[in-house]
This record gives sequence, C-alpha cells and structure tokens, in this order.
Amino acid sequence: FSGPPGTSKSWYASKIGTALVDGDKSRIKFVQFHPSYQYEDFVQGFVPRETGDGFELRPRYFLQMCRAAERDPDRLYVLVIDELSRGDPGRVFGEALTYVEKSKRGMPFTLASGETCTVPPNFVILATMNPLDRGVDEVDAAFERRFARIAMDPDRSILLEYLDANEVADPLRAEIFRLFDMMNGRARSNPQAAVGHTFFMEVRNVASLESLWRYQLRFLVEKAYRLDPTTYEAIVGAWERAIQSSAEAAHAESEDLITVQDSDSSSAAGTDENPAQ
Repeated sequence: FSGPPGTSKSWYASKIGTALVDGDKSRIKFVQFHPSYQYEDFVQGFVPRETGDGFELRPRYFLQMCRAAERDPDRLYVLVIDELSRGDPGRVFGEALTYVEKSKRGMPFTLASGETCTVPPNFVILATMNPLDRGVDEVDAAFERRFARIAMDPDRSILLEYLDANEVADPLRAEIFRLFDMMNGRARSNPQAAVGHTFFMEVRNVASLESLWRYQLRFLVEKAYRLDPTTYEAIVGAWERAIQSSAEAAHAESEDLITVQDSDSSSAAGTDENPAQ
C-alpha cells in the first residue's frame, strides 16, 4: 500500500490481513521497519538466554511465520510490515529476499546459520510505504518488483465521511474541501505536499481545524515548500484566511441564533395568557 501520509495505508493493511486469517491472531504478525532494523531482528538471530548464561539462536518474525505456514498449509498466514521503505531490504531479508517471489515459493534455500528454509505459498506479506519518505536512499528495485503495489491517494469521499460523522457545518466543510483540493492539486507537481484524508479525522469545528493547521499541517507545508517561499506564503495565506472567515461566519451564526431565541422569548412572554381566565 503506497502513498503519502494520512491515506489509511496501515488501517487497510491491518484490516485486510486480519480478514485473510479470519481474525485468528495467532496467524498474523505486525512489524515496523526502521533504518537500524536488520536480519537478526527479522529472520534469525542470537538473543540472550533468559538464564543470563550466553546467547541462543532463535527464529524471528519472518522465519517464525514461514515455519508456522509450512506446518499448516491449508490456511493463510500473514505478516504486515509497516514503513517498508524505511529499512534496507538486502540487510533485513538477506537470502530470503529472492524467495519471497511468487515463482520461487516452496524452493529450499540456506540461511546464514546454515539451516534450510522455504517460503511457503500460503504465507502472505502485506506492507505499507510512503515512496517519498525513505530511511535508505532507495528501496531495491528487484525487491520492489516482488510486490504488487496499490496506490493510496488522498480520498475526498473518505474525507466527506469524516466530516459527516463529526457533524461539521456546511460553511466550514466547504472551506475544508477547498483547502484539501488546493493542497493536493499542488501536490501533483510537488508530491511531498500531499495531505491525506485522515489528518481531518478529528476536525469538528473551526477551533479543531485551526489546531490541525497550527500543530501539524503548517510544518508539512513548510517542509514541502522550503525551496519555494512564494508558494509557501500563498498556502499559509489561504489557510489563515479560511480559518478567519470560518470563525467569523460561526460567530455571526451564533449571534443570529441568540437574537432569534431572544425574539421568540419576548414574543412568548407578550402573548402568554393567565391560566385562570
């Protein structure tokens, strides 16, 4: 699942992985790659004995799942890797890198320890990555070829679901859609500026939109346009104007509501009849 931040990649990977194993938590594992993650963490490595007297060779996530899937060939086993692009696949997968390929499933190969391993066909790997956010220079092209890729882009329809669920008023939601479309429209020429729909999950009113801008999105825009101050200033201005106009509209609506309520109260008091008459 490949796309910019906030596009539900991890959520979909988790949900799909869980569905593939029919909710059986013993048949699914989750790991997250990072620049210092390596073979000993993922495939097989020496770890301290619980007794404290030295080390022992143990299977790690990948080898554990391979062996479990091999013992149970009629059911699927799933490994979900978050932030795939932050690790060095050659260092993490080692010799197993070749054998995750579909055409090489079930072929035996030798691990660094000398043990024999196979990657069974009922072992599924799901992964997420932001193609612009790499912990290493590039993800190995041969490794990437072994994965089908699903593009996860900012989604207007999912944004609408969030706004509906949070009962965001029409004037404010119109401003949110305008800002969302503006930023992702510019992201066509600068992909680092893309803004995913999940950033807006907690937006309910002007105050929460302002917090989103002030504490999160402003820094994303600053990073994306650090070499383009003109565009940066234009986007900052658009956000500030949108927040200010939305705040003024919300304030005016609140005053109108108070005025109507006061008018209704005065009218009711003037026409109230004495129950005794």
